[in-house]
Amino acid sequence: MSRQVFCRKYQKEMEGLEFAPFPGTKGDELFHSVSRQAWQEWLQHQTTLINEKRLNVFEPEAKKFLEEQREKFFSNDDSVEKAEGWKPEA
Repeated sequence: MSRQVFCRKYQKEMEGLEFAPFPGTKGDELFHSVSRQAWQEWLQHQTTLINEKRLNVFEPEAKKFLEEQREKFFSNDDSVEKAEGWKPEA
């Protein structure tokens, strides 16, 4: 049976991640509060942001931007950056 977590993005019990996405406190926090589905959606969104904004993920400013966007994404914050051609679903 898969591990269940209360997903902070979807506000319900869902299948959890198999392991922390990265080491440290932040990785542990995500491991315990983000579902597998929400994490996969974030990875797709992050890839879009990196490509559209031509971010160099090794630059501190880009890392900080992505961290801020990740928090907004999982908190369902309306100010999360969207792709240039993105339109909300009807």
